[in-house]
Amino acid sequence: MADNRKTRVGHRGEELAAAELERAGLRVLERNWRCRLGEIDIIAEEGGGADRTIVFCEVKCRSGLGYGDPLEAITYAKLRRLRQLSAEWLSEHGPPAAGIRLDAVGVLLVAGAPPVVNHVRGIG
Repeated sequence: MADNRKTRVGHRGEELAAAELERAGLRVLERNWRCRLGEIDIIAEEGGGADRTIVFCEVKCRSGLGYGDPLEAITYAKLRRLRQLSAEWLSEHGPPAAGIRLDAVGVLLVAGAPPVVNHVRGIG
């Protein structure tokens, strides 16, 4: 039962994160992209044409602050993995963009309170 709740919270967090990215002017290209190395939560693009930036986004969602802010869960190892996954996606999907960026979205879903969504650009 706890796994079902965790899955629902994670799915809701990713929905809210994608909506926040779109509100910020990004276009979501893929969600939950998987390869042999792991998964990227959201891949988006900002701008277009020669100025296009591909954004690889890690989403962390929590239902409370008992274990800290959701963004605190992005460790150096997770960031390193996101870089590896980004390189894999780029090698499969080209064409190259003018730039790439790693972002994070932290989502806090506390019962009885509105969701808190925090988009951080350029995490590493």
